Amino acid sequence: MARTHNLGFPRIGVRRELKFALESYWKGQSSLEELKALGTELRQRHWRDQSALDLAPVGDFSFYDQMLDMSFTLGNLPERVSSFHGDMLDNYFRVARGRSAESAEAHCGGACDGVAAGEMTKWFDTNYHYIVPEFTAATKFKLDASRLLEQLAEAKAHSVKAKPVIIGPVTYLALGKAKDDSEKLALLERLLPVYAELLETLAAQGVEWVQVDEPILVTELDADWQHAFEQSYHSLKRARLKLLLATYFGTLQDNLQLACNLPVAGLHVDAVRGRDEISKVVDWLPGHKVLSIGAIDGRNIWKTDLNATLDWLEPIAEKLGERLWIAPSCSLLHVPVDLDSEETLDADIRSWLAFAKQKLAELAVLGKAINQGRATVADELATNQTAIDSRKNSGRVHNPAVKAAVRNITPEMGKRQSHYAARAAKQRVHLNLPVYPTTTIGSFPQTPDIRQARLAYKKQKISVDEYTAKMKAEIEHAVREQEKLGLDVLVHGEAERNDMVEYFGEQLDGYVFSQFGWVQSYGSRCVKPPILFGDISRPKAMTVGWIKYAQSLTDKPMKGMLTGPVTILNWSFVRDDQPRSESCLQLALAVRKEVLDLEAAGVHVIQIDEAALREGLPLRKSQWKEYLNWAVESFRITANGVSDETQIHTHMCYSEFNDIIEAIAAMDADVITIETSRSDMELLDVFEKFEYPNEIGPGVYDVHSPNIPSVEQAVDLITKAAERIPAERLWVNPDCGLKTRQWSEVIPALQNMVSAANALRANAA
Repeated sequence: MARTHNLGFPRIGVRRELKFALESYWKGQSSLEELKALGTELRQRHWRDQSALDLAPVGDFSFYDQMLDMSFTLGNLPERVSSFHGDMLDNYFRVARGRSAESAEAHCGGACDGVAAGEMTKWFDTNYHYIVPEFTAATKFKLDASRLLEQLAEAKAHSVKAKPVIIGPVTYLALGKAKDDSEKLALLERLLPVYAELLETLAAQGVEWVQVDEPILVTELDADWQHAFEQSYHSLKRARLKLLLATYFGTLQDNLQLACNLPVAGLHVDAVRGRDEISKVVDWLPGHKVLSIGAIDGRNIWKTDLNATLDWLEPIAEKLGERLWIAPSCSLLHVPVDLDSEETLDADIRSWLAFAKQKLAELAVLGKAINQGRATVADELATNQTAIDSRKNSGRVHNPAVKAAVRNITPEMGKRQSHYAARAAKQRVHLNLPVYPTTTIGSFPQTPDIRQARLAYKKQKISVDEYTAKMKAEIEHAVREQEKLGLDVLVHGEAERNDMVEYFGEQLDGYVFSQFGWVQSYGSRCVKPPILFGDISRPKAMTVGWIKYAQSLTDKPMKGMLTGPVTILNWSFVRDDQPRSESCLQLALAVRKEVLDLEAAGVHVIQIDEAALREGLPLRKSQWKEYLNWAVESFRITANGVSDETQIHTHMCYSEFNDIIEAIAAMDADVITIETSRSDMELLDVFEKFEYPNEIGPGVYDVHSPNIPSVEQAVDLITKAAERIPAERLWVNPDCGLKTRQWSEVIPALQNMVSAANALRANAA
């Protein structure tokens, strides 16, 4: 009998209950006990949703991030929070975001202004961010299994067939960062005894199976890291329980034999991204081991073709028998919770979709079909086939005119009129900016008034004229505040935008939108990815009216704010019936029209955000070139139809970009703004070897923390940047948009940023 299980479930709740509970606690509006109670309620609800499985995950719930959870389980806390006392969860939030609740910081021992938040970066090639573990040569580990044991006790009390989930030791080390010159692998011998102790602790609670996530196995590993796997799992094989080694997000390739031969009881592989490897795994996996096949896409929202899946799965089931487990490809953290919540989604397209709960239902159908025969689920398979055929044959998916436009793209469309130096000279005359020009990344706080106005407009409680008047008032407020601050290049503040991708998707043909399709990005931050179901086109201008109005309010340059094609693609649920490159070129042509319309309207600074450029990289470097070629081409097609006098900016946040710097330079944006504040400008080390040709704005204000940077901190960061990049090509800006912050935080932070720029100018004079 094949078994069914799940690798992880979304944490946030159907209506983002966790988000609102976290933010309420941080603001001091609710107690820690209320927050913990909500966590308990969510876990129990999610276990009920998974009750039909043979095994359900325990420990996948997190109040912020699973990697941060693992750091606390291993006792690996940054020294800067070691002196804090009180509830451990408050210390946890200090590492995550720089501070916990105001009530907790009232007893913080003199550090009430907060601490440096942990560095945050993307979890493999997803839009989920994790808190990077920090290591030094002196790092020691000490087990604190309390979080796992508490959740395990809860699960037992509710008769959950529990499978604890932990991050594996090699992935934990590989994704961390050494804060000195030490080698991370040198810590493995200190780390493994703590893992062994953790497994023994779980075994003592009667646990049979533990899921050990090692997704680093789908990346290219050198001999030392491959040996680390051998060392780790030979050390841990003495545990009195069974280990299911879980890999996902890609293929194993040169690590396949290693993964099959590690001394563990079972191996999980991603059959959505690695279908071609399954036959090898079946042949190579020793006969005493379980093979867990990720047969349902945990990363996208399209229904699984159940009949086609059974066609290739049934022969494997016949061969493996009870050694076969079936699961989603990865944790369902990356998809929304429940399609049944959707009340307004287009009926045809809704029938093509499956969110987390629906994917579990698909899993149940597969399991029953394999164990009891297809006839026992004939109705479910027929309904599924109808939906699959409906999507495949829908006339709403394909637009011949769009496909023809892509075929007619020429190389000239991706080239500027002149090279950067010539453009920069014209732009200096045209824009007349000082040295160290200041700007922001685009958005200003999305206040309750803005959200209430948007909601009232969507519910048709106010007219379009009333809504427009309210948004224009917010835009004017943002412009006047920027003028008072003395910023050099202004933005309109994006009051009218719900999300940097959703806003554009709503105005493009080929997209639909959910009401409650929220997915966690980090902590309490959730995004609602648009659903790209068909060929993309732009029926009309999307931003020109708002930007033109903002420019009419000031004599200073106003930036037009757009999201680039690669980011729109990577932050959407994309169609899986054509190459991603094709969809990206369609988006490039649509956004290019907007760029040209902005320029025609008199806007001569245009920012095209590509925050997710690196996120789309294949996990293996050998495949990077193909992706970067079409991604950079798409950006250039979007940006390069303008005159030399028009200055093109792009923005990238929370992305290690050192290893793709040549591709970023090839984008040929006049100005790039990047995140560097959390990493203390470490991201700029690449410029010691690579002479970046254009202008750059290294972020000096960490907008994902409530901490307000001082003038001295901003000066110090830019001074470090000036050691690598000529001062005349440096901008001063935050590291990301300000929509999640409050005006009470933004104003003093930007005042300090402008003061820092003035100090730098004085020193340069």
